[in-house]
Amino acid sequence: MIFKYIRFGLIGVLFGVVMTKSEAISWFRIVEMFRFDNFHMYGIIGTAVALGILLNMVVKRSQAKTIKGEDIKLTTKDLMFKANLLGGIIFGLGWALSGACPGPMFTLLGHGVMTIAIVIFWAVMGAYAYGLLRKRLPH
Repeated sequence: MIFKYIRFGLIGVLFGVVMTKSEAISWFRIVEMFRFDNFHMYGIIGTAVALGILLNMVVKRSQAKTIKGEDIKLTTKDLMFKANLLGGIIFGLGWALSGACPGPMFTLLGHGVMTIAIVIFWAVMGAYAYGLLRKRLPH
């Protein structure tokens, strides 16, 4: 049991190192992205999307199993244009205003940027509000 937590902790540390070394936690890089001044962040996001597509294809074609030996079930979701547009706008506004998306927020906290705790708190409150309003939102 403890090995599982150590393994996830090490994955989290690796994620933080990648976020730091790629400069994805840099507020200046994020501002450059939203001003369309630099390709750097688009390159990081594009690489993540391409890697996600590639890994999905590998999982589907290789019939990969979970650590427990169970089949991995990848389901296709319905296209929810209105919901995705609204959610993307809210997410983008939050990202632009705070200068961090969810992954780098915790990396910044690990770097000792304590003011990001305010952003994390409000991100959690936003997720909680979504949970309360979910049935009333377009899906």
